[in-house]
Amino acid sequence: MKEKSVAESTVIMAQVMNPLDANPAGNVHGGVIMKLIDTAAAAVAKRHARSNAVTASIDRLDFHKPVYIGDLVTFKASLNYTGRTSMEIGVRVEAETLMTGEIRHAVSAYLTFVALDDDGRPREIPQLHLTTEEDKRRNQEAISRREVRILERQREKNG
Repeated sequence: MKEKSVAESTVIMAQVMNPLDANPAGNVHGGVIMKLIDTAAAAVAKRHARSNAVTASIDRLDFHKPVYIGDLVTFKASLNYTGRTSMEIGVRVEAETLMTGEIRHAVSAYLTFVALDDDGRPREIPQLHLTTEEDKRRNQEAISRREVRILERQREKNG
């Protein structure tokens, strides 16, 4: 199986937020943002694996700045790490106030996906070819997060 670069599966989605996306406080509902993060990450996973892929976990999801109705919200999703059947995808969410051009980093998220074969079982995926220093840095950070997840699972299993 041929390695693939980060750039080969990167996805950028953009959407204007509408009143139906608002929560009772008048800001865009966090659940709307979360769904779009998952959608962008799923596209990366499927593009990389060229198969179905499902969300296994969301490691971090941090809201940094609010998103407002009328903002153009951009979801920049790319692979950070690949295992045998799983992959970590980072999503950076930016909100742009279209009337002023102000862009703010609104949300960051790390999700793990597992590629599935036609029978719904985990399948092997291409490994990640790291081409830039940024790719290498993000990969090392993803490996550290993976190690923490493994330790947490072991602790839960042992009581």
